Amino acid sequence: MDALVAHCSARLLQQEKEIKFLTAEIDRLKNYSCSEASSDLENLREENLKLKYRLNILRKSLQAERNKPTKNMININSCLEEVFGCAIKAAYPVLENPPLIVTPSQQPKFGDYQCNSAMGICQMLKTKEQKVNPREIAENIVKHLPDNEYIEKVEIAGPGFINIHLRKGFVSQQLTNLLVNGVKIPSIGENKKESKKRFDTEEEFKKRAYQCVVLLQSKNPDIIKAWKLICDVSRQEFNKIYEALDISLIERGESFYQDRMHDIVKEFEDRGFVQVDDGRKIVFVPGCSVPLTIVKSDGGYTYDTSDLAAIKQRLFEEKADMIIYVVDNGQSLHFQTIFGAAQMIGWYDPEVTRVSHAGFGVVLGEDKKKFKTRSGETVRLIDLLEEGLKRSMDKLKEKERDKVLTTEELKAAQTSVAYGCIKYADLSHNRLNDYIFSFDKMLDDRGNTAAYLLYAFTRIRSIARLANIDEEMLRKAAQETKIILDHEKEWKLGRCILRFPEVLQKILDDLLLHTLCDYIYELATTFTEFYDSCYCVEKDRQSGEVLKVNMWRMLLCEAVAAVMAKGFDILGIKPVQRM
Repeated sequence: MDALVAHCSARLLQQEKEIKFLTAEIDRLKNYSCSEASSDLENLREENLKLKYRLNILRKSLQAERNKPTKNMININSCLEEVFGCAIKAAYPVLENPPLIVTPSQQPKFGDYQCNSAMGICQMLKTKEQKVNPREIAENIVKHLPDNEYIEKVEIAGPGFINIHLRKGFVSQQLTNLLVNGVKIPSIGENKKESKKRFDTEEEFKKRAYQCVVLLQSKNPDIIKAWKLICDVSRQEFNKIYEALDISLIERGESFYQDRMHDIVKEFEDRGFVQVDDGRKIVFVPGCSVPLTIVKSDGGYTYDTSDLAAIKQRLFEEKADMIIYVVDNGQSLHFQTIFGAAQMIGWYDPEVTRVSHAGFGVVLGEDKKKFKTRSGETVRLIDLLEEGLKRSMDKLKEKERDKVLTTEELKAAQTSVAYGCIKYADLSHNRLNDYIFSFDKMLDDRGNTAAYLLYAFTRIRSIARLANIDEEMLRKAAQETKIILDHEKEWKLGRCILRFPEVLQKILDDLLLHTLCDYIYELATTFTEFYDSCYCVEKDRQSGEVLKVNMWRMLLCEAVAAVMAKGFDILGIKPVQRM
């Protein structure tokens, strides 16, 4: 259904553009004095009426499609944007692309969401010499709000902020849908080191290395055999890391694109994009200061050539809708040039296919210098993982978890904490910035760490188990029990749970995964507030016997755990049931 809605929305936008164009053309012809303009004017009016008719049909189809029941979680922020977008368009039909700003409120006294479009619209009207204050604009927007299932009430505050209060019944129903359907998201080595040293310091070694590259690209049998041996050794070591971190991939090294490079060079030559500079074949890309070198003076290919071959293969053979290059920030200019060349030659349209470079910063040691071993060497990832395993086991034994967990449970908890903490430490920072790596901080079970979140998750999962409530009982309760949100902490937690699709949309837009980490931490701390204030299970203080189970609150616990589990899955973290 999501694909159909997107298709209808795109057609809707296109037809709205056509209507605006035809309306402008009609206005122009009205002012045109020549008599022959009258027939053109009538034709345009007739075409405009047809387009308006088709536009209304499309709007009705789109609304009908959106109103169909769905098992997916919905993005409430997007739904509110649509509602307020309609209101703004109805209130100010002459404005071209008026600002549409709907965001979650930072404080409960300002409602659940806010629409802050009035100030921007005020500025647009001023340019048209219309003096209206923002509060009047906000009142006009509110007056044109269409009927909808989301909003309980709106309030205008200050100079024109519109505070939005959600309907509790709507939030309760969305939580029930989540529990019944699940969390469904709408359509988010040593030899090399020594060689590098010699390459940098020995001119003769560098010259021979370049010659070997040319021979390799020319498929010299002896060089190919040696290269395959090196690849096999490297692959064995890499696979240990991939297996530990639960990574699966399709291996596509530079050699995979070797046979395509000749055709890439020819295509750029045939299109007239290649210049010869001191024996090299280079390509200048508009807006980029440094040209691409696609053939060196010795006839060999370069990273530029292989990257061009790779992007074409991904676009035309893999038929990718989105391509993300996760490479350090130092390569940003290179990829800007590669993407520019691919657009220049017509391989893709950025309006249709998304090609992005997700750069990242440097990992620093606690001395705030580049992360290295005590001997000054680069830290190997496999050594880091092994150290993480050792430290996580020490932490678990320090908490005497080895006395309550089975051998298998202890091993699972050790692996979950060790690898989870290392992944989370990396992903919870803004990838564009450098960050300090510290085992002590990442294994701390307080604050925004994987250790804290994994412990919180197992505690939430244990609530139902300790109350003797199994999965089948929870499934039945999800279908029969209404979720009550009368307590302020219940309401806060319910709204926080339903923000999950909004967070996923944001990380899809900007490719910054730390936003998801921050959200999971916020969800866990919001749950703690709820759990401390609202009894889920009431027990006899002396005997510990369960006296009463508040099932709607147990369902809120289950919803939190389900969303956290999905968040962990996206981050590549494996939680355990007992820790």
